[in-house]
Amino acid sequence: MIHIILSDKIYENDVYPLVKAFYPSETIKVDIKQNDIDKEKKEILDETKGELLPLDSIREIQVDLLEKKIVVTFILQTGVVSSQSILADTIDRKHYKSCLKKLIYQMLAKETNKKLPWGILTGIRPTKLVYEKLITGEDDESIRTYMKDEYFCSDQKTTMSISIAKREIELLKDMDYQNGYSLYIGIPFCPSTCLYCSFTSYSLEKFSNYVDDYLKALDKEIAYAATCFPNRKLTTVYFGGGTPTTLSATQLEWLLQTVRSRFDLQYVREFTVEAGRPDSITWGKLRVLKEQGVDRISINPQSMQQKTLDLIGRKHTVEQIVEAYTMAREIGHENINMDLIIGLPGEKPADVTDTLAQIQKLNPDSLTVHTLALKRAARLNLEKEHYKNLKAENVPTMLEETINFAKNNDYLPYYLYRQKNMVDNLENIGYSKYGKEGLYNILIMEEQQSILALGAGGMSKFVFHDENRIERVDNVKSVVDYMGRIDELIQRKRDFLENNKIITN
Repeated sequence: MIHIILSDKIYENDVYPLVKAFYPSETIKVDIKQNDIDKEKKEILDETKGELLPLDSIREIQVDLLEKKIVVTFILQTGVVSSQSILADTIDRKHYKSCLKKLIYQMLAKETNKKLPWGILTGIRPTKLVYEKLITGEDDESIRTYMKDEYFCSDQKTTMSISIAKREIELLKDMDYQNGYSLYIGIPFCPSTCLYCSFTSYSLEKFSNYVDDYLKALDKEIAYAATCFPNRKLTTVYFGGGTPTTLSATQLEWLLQTVRSRFDLQYVREFTVEAGRPDSITWGKLRVLKEQGVDRISINPQSMQQKTLDLIGRKHTVEQIVEAYTMAREIGHENINMDLIIGLPGEKPADVTDTLAQIQKLNPDSLTVHTLALKRAARLNLEKEHYKNLKAENVPTMLEETINFAKNNDYLPYYLYRQKNMVDNLENIGYSKYGKEGLYNILIMEEQQSILALGAGGMSKFVFHDENRIERVDNVKSVVDYMGRIDELIQRKRDFLENNKIITN
């Protein structure tokens, strides 16, 4: 266990992920100095194990944030104390945070004798930094220097970021994204909840009685949303979740027809529905999607290893994945994405190699490779004692397997994002055949366009390009609360748009 003691709670979300990246298998506890710590206490609770541990068995990282000075002290299990400090030129929070993370990184790198491929970057959008520099005219070499000096980012990851950012710029160059907007609609139901999932998702088995009432509330929000941007063109539409295809074919048809009747879709460049779980897909649903103008779907196996699917709670077979994909092609879907996750419990590089070989036979139009992220709310994290002997082996090798697969099968990387607590501090990469890229993915990751998000758990994002400002307006995550508070949530959006002088009807 590692005990972090901060003198200022405001920097907890900067320090914790960085320490966790160096010590992914360790339990890490954060306390605030002089407030949460009883100096006379002789033991501390390891909450994940429910055990009291003596303080002398715990490694400590003490962070003292003084005016223009940061002091970091390591107290090792052996009793050895190591302390370093750094002076900050100003107490500007952004600069101060950078100095703090650099100091901790350098000390941990020395202590562990390892470097992180992304350096001190723990946010989800590393390519956004590169994207913004490229569009202002900076050359590759200056970007490489910046990423190395400012973030300790490896040459390999910087090269990847530059390549992807250039691809994104090329894809968006003919799109008037600043004067448009995208629409996200969340369907928070799934056939079952996966072991690693922390999204807004409710098992259809338990929540099936809520679906009709949820759709009624969603219809109300859709009706309002259609009035929000009368002078902007709708660019992309994305149905996510959850799993939208947990809805029946009749419900799906009604929802898609509702969107088509309320919004002007003549300028829409992409209409995506996550079909997601193969056990939620039927011929009738795929036919409805095609007939209603959906031009991009996602069928997500995550793994083609049956033992893995059983372990993580995917209640379908490998054969069902193939059947769902084959049906989609027969109906005429010409842009199909498939998601994979590397780092799943118990998997080895050979499992990923076999999964990729099976995916190759299907030949999807795009492939999104996720590295497992151990979210705090996921069962895999909450019940990690049950899975401690099922850790994935050599995840970086798995990632290299996917990179080589993409190169050898004409898939181009076109977007990238990261999450906190990712295995081996790696990343998620979206690959596609030329012309089959997911435009919504780029727009949301690079934060280049306002996105109106509807449904439980939806997070609307409003981009003010002239002010270099981004604001968010969230919906509640609970299905029950969403249905009960729909008028309040609509008013929340209305107030924001009016207060920020965004024209609405």
